[in-house]
Amino acid sequence: MGGTSTDVSRYSGSYEQVLETQIAGAIIQAPQLDINTVAAGGGSKLKFQFGAFRVGPDSVGAHPGPVCYRKGGELAVTDANLILGTVIPDYFPSILASNEDQPLDLEATKRAFENLSLEINSYRRGQDPSAKDMTVEEIALGFVNVANETMCRPIRQLTEMKGHETKNHALACFGGAGPQHACAIARSLGMSEVLIHRFCGILSAYGMGLADVIEEAQEPYSSVYGLDSVHEASRRESLLSQQVKQKLKEQGFGDDSIVTESYLNLRYEGTDTAIMVKRQIEGDGNDYAAEFVKLFQQEYGFKLQNRNILICDVRVRGIGITNILKPQELQPTSGNPKPENKYKIYFSNGWQETPLFKLEKLGYGHILQGPAIIMNGNSTVIVEPDCRAIITKFGNIKIEIDSAPSTAKVAGDVADVVQLSIFNHRFMGIAEQMGRTLQRTSISTNIKERLDFSCALFGPDGGLVANAPHVPVHLGAMSSTVCWQLKYWGDNLSEGDVLVTNHPCSGGSHLPDITVVTPVFDDGKLVFFVASRGHHAEIGGITPGSMPPFSKAIWEEGAAIKAFKLVEKGIFQEEGISKLLQSPSSDESSAQKVPGTRRLPDNLSDLRAQVAANQRGIALIKELIQQYGLETVQSYMTHVQTNAEEAVREMLRTVASRVMEETGSAIIEEEDYMDDGSVIHLKLSIDGSKGEATFDFEGTSPEVYGNWNAPEAVTAAAVIYCLRCLVNVDIPLNQGCLAPVRIHIPQGSFLSPSDKAAVVGGNVLTSQRVTDVVLTAFQACACSQGCMNNLTFGDDSFGYYETIGGGSGAGPDWDGTSGVQCHMTNTRMTDPEIFEQRYPVRLHTFGLRENSGGRGYRRGGDGLVREIEFRRPVVVSILSERRVHAPRGLKGGENGARGVNYLIRKDKRRVYLGGKNTVKVEEGEILQILTPGGGGWGVPR
Repeated sequence: MGGTSTDVSRYSGSYEQVLETQIAGAIIQAPQLDINTVAAGGGSKLKFQFGAFRVGPDSVGAHPGPVCYRKGGELAVTDANLILGTVIPDYFPSILASNEDQPLDLEATKRAFENLSLEINSYRRGQDPSAKDMTVEEIALGFVNVANETMCRPIRQLTEMKGHETKNHALACFGGAGPQHACAIARSLGMSEVLIHRFCGILSAYGMGLADVIEEAQEPYSSVYGLDSVHEASRRESLLSQQVKQKLKEQGFGDDSIVTESYLNLRYEGTDTAIMVKRQIEGDGNDYAAEFVKLFQQEYGFKLQNRNILICDVRVRGIGITNILKPQELQPTSGNPKPENKYKIYFSNGWQETPLFKLEKLGYGHILQGPAIIMNGNSTVIVEPDCRAIITKFGNIKIEIDSAPSTAKVAGDVADVVQLSIFNHRFMGIAEQMGRTLQRTSISTNIKERLDFSCALFGPDGGLVANAPHVPVHLGAMSSTVCWQLKYWGDNLSEGDVLVTNHPCSGGSHLPDITVVTPVFDDGKLVFFVASRGHHAEIGGITPGSMPPFSKAIWEEGAAIKAFKLVEKGIFQEEGISKLLQSPSSDESSAQKVPGTRRLPDNLSDLRAQVAANQRGIALIKELIQQYGLETVQSYMTHVQTNAEEAVREMLRTVASRVMEETGSAIIEEEDYMDDGSVIHLKLSIDGSKGEATFDFEGTSPEVYGNWNAPEAVTAAAVIYCLRCLVNVDIPLNQGCLAPVRIHIPQGSFLSPSDKAAVVGGNVLTSQRVTDVVLTAFQACACSQGCMNNLTFGDDSFGYYETIGGGSGAGPDWDGTSGVQCHMTNTRMTDPEIFEQRYPVRLHTFGLRENSGGRGYRRGGDGLVREIEFRRPVVVSILSERRVHAPRGLKGGENGARGVNYLIRKDKRRVYLGGKNTVKVEEGEILQILTPGGGGWGVPR
């Protein structure tokens, strides 16, 4: 735990490494330790917003720092610890204030908390006149509890996403402040042991001094795993081993201080997920395959039968062993140690007199019963009540935790300002764990690698409670699906049932997005729903990939399921769902038949993964109910929605005030045209006094004879997404965001089409344009690329689907981002090497389309250029927008460039394909896609 963030990693006999990670939104490909970081540290800001305690993600920084640093800073976690007594001024150096000679300022921190308490208690009395005022200490403890829960989330993610139970670990903590929080975090996670190194406060300096020196060498080697390929890999390993040894010798290491480790990067044929497998010491050391299968099953929960294993890379790690310092063992000590002093610390049960011990005066075998303080020269260790600290033979500290999680009784009728934030984290954590399970257990590229899926929790009425940060167009629309299923099935639901649907008339978005809904029961009572939606790359229809550009009716787009029990009373209905997915669809007035899914095994595997994800959510909900009780959990389900509602209302009041000042009216009209000329018209009326708004889409064009019709749920998803973006507070996207809002969509418009209308493009095209219209109405930012640039290709043997990023719109104080998925989708692109290996293509170009972003005071993001050569005849379909109407700039900013789609024939002829087309492509022909840039903001400088 550092000043601005907390870093989490897992160790089980060896360091866990990854070759790719995401830092500040950028994906970095380099060998590194697998570390998760969350914005919760000693400097994280403490705020009270919309009835909830919030910690971070912004920080007070080193300067001015927390209030107690005497530099005019803001309240931070360090201030809360100072109030509670876990930071002791007597042991903190006097290096503060402008002259750097003053101690921590406890009085200033108290005054700041007292001022904050006036706001908090005033709010609480407004909610409940009988509410007892919170003391400064209770408020400080509340913020620390929220910070602790924030730190618990990445720990759960890091362990459980790899198939490990969090509670089966010990918590080793580092950083000066880490040991102050360790007992509480371990207890919350169900851990029974905390390990604290005697130099934990100077981890980086001490660790860098002792760390071994690593040199690595790697080279690609693409081959099917077998005796010959392993022999060749071993030959390459020997050469790489010589390279790393030579580099280490140049740094002064002798042969006796150098150790090498050999790895093969392996994956199953037909998947993108590679695992770096270390050569095993047992046997001849060459059976990488058995270890790969074991690791794959551990991480993803299943084996793939009858699949080749592919070698992707050969890697050797050379380790120069430093042997700088060996830890010295202490002699056993008897007797009870005497405390240096006593201080009062505020725990959950109030102030307690707590003895302070100095670590250097404690010996091997000393046992301290909590509460206790162990002062080290570089950290403060807090041993909480019901815990005991044991000094180990190397002078480190082991703390044994009371195994039963201690949870204070939480009132349910009125939202507790502390528990509100904690339940937000817990609900979102459940959705995140569902997503991890779905990614682990799925088999298709679309879900496992492109992450085109979403998971969420819903109340017994079907209202969205919490979601993980998955695909926005899914999340806002899934509530409609759950509500429709609840109404359809009524009382005909029981424990062990799982529902499946994808039809737009039953709350779906488009047919490839299949939703699996599981009711959650407690003592026979329906208490929650969990649901997962995943994009299945093949669901049937008139073109491979199930994204036909020219579909005119829904029966042309694939298998359509309104309601079916995928699992009934615990039994997976494979025969029934297979029949629904494979049955040809047809128009009642036509003899034409459209094939069902071309990839049934993948569909079934991913549906099972969705069921497993939902099961994971149910298990975690039941854990929460067991810990807090059903009444409390359901109360906070409502409270988190109310909290989001308050945040949206306040935002609408602010916008209404600004618009009235600028225009004299709180009514805004905005419109945008699709490439065929159909219009999306919005009349936005904001009631500033109530914090309410009406989104009236009257004047929008009728249902189109094409497939960019969008079901009502998609428009609702776009609106809820925009509202969440406009709220400058870290609240979950849930049903409360829509509570102050009325959405009117004229029946028969292409935002509310008939049940028979084609809709496959509405989810991926129209949703983006609705988003642009709403954000433009609020004058929030310029238009983004307004499209997902959907590309599919294939034949009778395979289908491939991807969405291609573009430029995002600029705003008042930011430039647009180049080459990203915008707004309603955030899916990944398939890795170029995997793309070429798995499909009959050659990727000529994939890069930024320079200067395609609109100029302005703030520049729009650039689009992308993607050129694909096909190595055999296939059918290619492109479904895109913004090929006629450019993404608009705002406040004098220029428009972004329009997108362009070309087919380059063998004779170099360039054929313009328009925005939507299906074409038979011959071997050697090239598809060139130039995606739109984002609009600029403000007059160019």
